[in-house]
Amino acid sequence: MNVAIVARQRARRLPAAPLEAFARLVARKAPPTKAAAVSIVLAGDASVRRLNRDFRGKDAKTDVLSFSSGVEVLPDGTRPLGEIVISVAQAARQAEAAGHSLAVELRLLVIHGYLHLLGYDHEVDHGTMMRLQTRLARRLVPAARR
Repeated sequence: MNVAIVARQRARRLPAAPLEAFARLVARKAPPTKAAAVSIVLAGDASVRRLNRDFRGKDAKTDVLSFSSGVEVLPDGTRPLGEIVISVAQAARQAEAAGHSLAVELRLLVIHGYLHLLGYDHEVDHGTMMRLQTRLARRLVPAARR
């Protein structure tokens, strides 16, 4: 799986390589897909709030949003999965509140966003997504405190 990290915020400099490697690990451990690429956008609070308002009708801060590529299948049989947009500032606040590092929180948000791109929706699936997310987090992010 190709992973692209796009930095759209300047408040914190974050190395891309560890997050790219983690996203590829999530792709290997999550339910299979023929997706060939995912983008992770590291953004600021205002940008993520604007996206949340414009695309979900919720004028509020949030930690992570996922946007499917909308492309079914490319000629080679693969497809771009989509984009995960993370508010780094919100992730930092959540990490502090949870008592773990920003790196751990970003990993948890990548798992959450990736599952949304696969079509899971915790708002309507009676806990299916959250159970899968918890299992993946336990295996892939052991430093996370829950």
